[in-house]
Amino acid sequence: MYIQLKTGYNTDRGPAWIARLRFFKSWQTAYFRGRTLARGYPYGGDSNFYDVDTGEEFWISGPKRDRADARYSSQQPEIDEDARAEYEAFLNGAPLPGRENG
Repeated sequence: MYIQLKTGYNTDRGPAWIARLRFFKSWQTAYFRGRTLARGYPYGGDSNFYDVDTGEEFWISGPKRDRADARYSSQQPEIDEDARAEYEAFLNGAPLPGRENG
C-alpha cells in the first residue's frame, strides 16, 4: 500500500512509504509500524485515516504503476524492504497480492 503522512506538511509533501499494512476485516482500521490507524476524516484534512493515539492524519491507497502516487507532487515514497519484491513485480505488471482476481 501507499501511505503518506499528511499532518504538518503542505499538500503531498509529507513522508511517504510503500509498505505492508494489516487491515481489520472491515477495512476501518489499519496497522502500520506499531500505529493503529482508523478510517475517517475527524479533523477535516486531506486524509482518509488518522492515528488513534496521536491524531496524525494519513492518506492510504493502493500503489500506482506509473509511480504517481502523490497527487500533487513528484515525491517518491520510501519502499519498505519487506514489500520491495512484490512492489517491483507489481510495477512490472503483476497483480497486487490478494488482488489476483480483480
